[in-house]
Amino acid sequence: MLLAHGAGAGQASPWMVGLRRRIASRGHSVMTFDYQYMARGARAPDRLPRLMDVHVAAARHLATVGFDVAFAGKSMGGRVGGHVVAERGYPAMGLCYLGYPLVAVGKTEPRDTGHLNRITQPQLFISGDRDRLGPIEGIRALAQEVPDGSLVVVEGGDHSLVPLKSSGRTVEDALDGAADFVSAWLHALPPSAALHAGGGT
Repeated sequence: MLLAHGAGAGQASPWMVGLRRRIASRGHSVMTFDYQYMARGARAPDRLPRLMDVHVAAARHLATVGFDVAFAGKSMGGRVGGHVVAERGYPAMGLCYLGYPLVAVGKTEPRDTGHLNRITQPQLFISGDRDRLGPIEGIRALAQEVPDGSLVVVEGGDHSLVPLKSSGRTVEDALDGAADFVSAWLHALPPSAALHAGGGT
């Protein structure tokens, strides 16, 4: 699995490290990476084409060591992965979106997600029902609209799946649950023999 970070924190953030370790402990090979803007210390993400270039390069690197690659990403990282598959034709086995950013920061209208309808591989949305950037009814409709979509709702979870303190659950509990869902989804992915290996530009 190629696990991409969100806009505000890179691969070394506690959230990313925690999820990567949990997924790996469930028997999966997981690679993370930093987009170029994060690696050079910039606050604002690069434009989408540059983000996609880095995402493809990371996926190709993982594929060179003999792995079929599934995409997963926190917020922006998941969104970029969807564009890479839909617009660059990269043959990912499936895509997992951890807090899909359906509404951009400071905006009220949903983003255009028409490109996700062109993806035939399985798409898993894991979303908190308190996510202001991914209103749960909008995410539910999106998961139903794409060709092979499914949705896991994290009760009380915010954009990072973190529950309310009053629930008695912690971010560690949230990451444990997310890793369980991701692991089960990875085990259920169909063989990738039908995919055109080496695709993407």
